[in-house]
Amino acid sequence: MEKQENNFLNPQILVELANSTMPFGKYKGYRLCHLPEPYLVWFHSKGFPPGKLGIQLATLYEIKLNGLEHLLTPLIKR
Repeated sequence: MEKQENNFLNPQILVELANSTMPFGKYKGYRLCHLPEPYLVWFHSKGFPPGKLGIQLATLYEIKLNGLEHLLTPLIKR
């Protein structure tokens, strides 16, 4: 049986989340981890965009909803 890579356990996903920027909209250019929670709640109610960005925003929504955004701070590259 072939071993499947589980991206959920890949810490690189959190590093990318902490350093990726919003490509469009009111917060274009902002780091995703710095997006305000109400913006993420809006996406949650309207639907996250497709693809990687949607996955990142949904993950960030869960992180902020649970008060865990401080875990991303040390991952930000200066």
